[in-house]
Amino acid sequence: MKIIGVIPARFKSSRFPGKPLADICGKPMIWWVYHQCKKVEDFETVYVATDDEKIFSVCKALKIDVMMTSDKHKTGTDRVGEVARKVPADLIVNIQGDEPLLEPSTIKAAITPFYSNPDLMVSNLMTKIKNPVDVVNFTVPKVITNKDGIGIYLTRSTAPYPKGSIDYSYYKQVCVYGFKPQALNFYCDYGIKYGKAKIEAIEDIEILRFIENGYKVQYIEVESDTVAVDTTNDLEKVRAIVNSKIAAGEISVD
Repeated sequence: MKIIGVIPARFKSSRFPGKPLADICGKPMIWWVYHQCKKVEDFETVYVATDDEKIFSVCKALKIDVMMTSDKHKTGTDRVGEVARKVPADLIVNIQGDEPLLEPSTIKAAITPFYSNPDLMVSNLMTKIKNPVDVVNFTVPKVITNKDGIGIYLTRSTAPYPKGSIDYSYYKQVCVYGFKPQALNFYCDYGIKYGKAKIEAIEDIEILRFIENGYKVQYIEVESDTVAVDTTNDLEKVRAIVNSKIAAGEISVD
């Protein structure tokens, strides 16, 4: 099975412009994400997909495989879809460019179910929320699944509401997705024809387009302390973590 990884990266983020190039201990954030992906042995190739000349130039200078894509895409998944049409593969994995602390084993967790389930079209990851603040943080999408781990809904609100019992663990989305080409083509074609799906647009969570249209999205629980960089405060948290890992000899910037 040919598997490629794609990291969508755009400069014009509404909350944090230019964040793929934000410095983390001497390297841009996109470098950290790319090098974590390159450690996943399942990938034949990993690409950064961007519409920005600055990001493209930095990637080239750092010997990162990068592809220039259209500046008309409304979502990162649309950008991944363009790469998939240029580089045919049996499985395409979308890794968000703002999670520089993702472990290779976490990324691989989105791939593994496809080896045993040929009917699987879409996978996504989730991890148990340990910080109570994240339960009410609107920047953290919460995942609700059925007993088989199939996604029912994702929301930025605190849900489900524990009316009957407080014995419940909340889960947050980890932004690594596995797509069969058919599912990715559906996503892109739907966007061209209709734009965002109804609830997808309201919550601003891309994976809801699949759920709204009847796709079974398989969720895989992982142990992950990743920090998605949505704000400058998030960036400072990541810098502190990376600095501590460098000091402990756990990672290197070489």
